[in-house]
Amino acid sequence: MNFEELKIIAPLLKAVRQQGYVTPTPIQELAIPHVLAGRDIMGCAQTGTGKTAAFVLPILQNLQAAAASNGKRRIRTLVVAPTRELASQIGESFAALGFYLRFRHTVVFGGVSQYRQTKALTAGVDILVATPGRLLDLMNQGFVDLRSIEIFVLDEGDRMLDMGFIHDIRRIVAALPKKRQTLLFSATVPQGIRELGSGILNRPVEVAVTPSASTVESVEQSVFFVDKSNKIPLLVHLLAQKEKTRVLVFTRTKHGADGVVRNLARASITAEAIHSNKSQRERERILQAFKQGTSRVLVATDIAARGLDIDQISHVVNFDIPDDPETYVHRIGRTARAGLSGVAHSFCGRDENSLLISIERLIRKRLTVENDHPFRVAPPITAKPKVIYSSSRRRPPRRMSGHSGQRLASTTSPFAFSGSRAR
Repeated sequence: MNFEELKIIAPLLKAVRQQGYVTPTPIQELAIPHVLAGRDIMGCAQTGTGKTAAFVLPILQNLQAAAASNGKRRIRTLVVAPTRELASQIGESFAALGFYLRFRHTVVFGGVSQYRQTKALTAGVDILVATPGRLLDLMNQGFVDLRSIEIFVLDEGDRMLDMGFIHDIRRIVAALPKKRQTLLFSATVPQGIRELGSGILNRPVEVAVTPSASTVESVEQSVFFVDKSNKIPLLVHLLAQKEKTRVLVFTRTKHGADGVVRNLARASITAEAIHSNKSQRERERILQAFKQGTSRVLVATDIAARGLDIDQISHVVNFDIPDDPETYVHRIGRTARAGLSGVAHSFCGRDENSLLISIERLIRKRLTVENDHPFRVAPPITAKPKVIYSSSRRRPPRRMSGHSGQRLASTTSPFAFSGSRAR
């Protein structure tokens, strides 16, 4: 299939070609026809699948088809995203794909002066991309009027819930017209997203290109068992390898990210950290340096697990195993984008084995154990198989096994391991 078969209009096709897009991705093939038809969407797509263009293209086309009223421009489309980085990238997509159309858009988020944002809003825009906090602030000040909204997009819905934005989202939705088209996109669809969708969507079409919480197949995933004290030496060891051309390192905390940068500097490796304590201007500078390749190593907290759209990240390193297994999926989704391959390494300390178990159960696969490094420690011993007898019937015994310290609740578990981890 090509974009012409999706009935995309000529100005958008011209912009699509200039952006280097040849054929639509699966989520674009599935979502675009429904959005063009005016239907509400519940979309599930992992990061790096072309999800943004899946709603930007049909929104621009629908706005073009429906003439706006004369006079001052009113906000006709609202896109709400959880982070500044993601909001900025959505704004860039509207600018690039809508280059040959005459729509105005602006992006508003916190952490910077609101002067330029309010100036753009006062002049009038057709499309507004916003983070929840700054949007509500500007609504309260009278700079944003949502009564003319025709299309509402909630992007990265699961991340919104994770970041505690549910009450903000409900306040925003309450200010929207009842008659509107609503698009809800999420990388995963937990129960909270189902409940949110039932309250804001009208007979939605569900589109999904991958199972919830799946990982990109083209990412080569491995785990290094290492003492916590040797994580920095191991990272230095890996960064000496030439194939590590653009590396994104994840830590659990802001303090940890800064510590990794300082320790790498002692090893004469230049790296920069990005997290919520950085100013917006500083974060933009750091991301730009990483995108342009002037900085090879970026150390980030999970603020960067969503919304970073940087091509050719060769490696993702989980310096700390994430507490939430779904965060692992989003982290490694930063590599292997746009059809490229990628590698994800995870450093597992002795106190992180239970977190690793949760990740492997979620993604339904074992990570390959890397033994060829000077800081290897033995993996945790796998528990001996347990023999379970049924008290109600005489049946042959069933064998169940798992990692040490992990009890398997039943043989109907969605992902039960057997055997021992390869050494």
